[in-house]
Amino acid sequence: MTQELYRYTFEEDVPIEEVEASLLLAVMATESLHGEAQTRLDAAHYLDPTKRACVVDAGTPVGRDLNRLFTGFMGREFGPDAFTVERIANHEHQPQEAAA
Repeated sequence: MTQELYRYTFEEDVPIEEVEASLLLAVMATESLHGEAQTRLDAAHYLDPTKRACVVDAGTPVGRDLNRLFTGFMGREFGPDAFTVERIANHEHQPQEAAA
């Protein structure tokens, strides 16, 4: 399975509670499209409120829909300048080998 990760970072004036609510709404919309179980299996995501960041795995069709919905909801609610989104290279998340 390929990983296609997207990292969102949010400006200081964007309430992180609203970001969490938008992410939850995007998850529920994705569940409406693909079902709850498939969304749970294929739409991995993580919100870190302390870093004001969120990562979405868009490596599956379900994850891509979650990513699109979340981007759309955030843009409509806060505007395109309220956050940045970038694709994360796979090597950034590869486990580090222990030094011998």
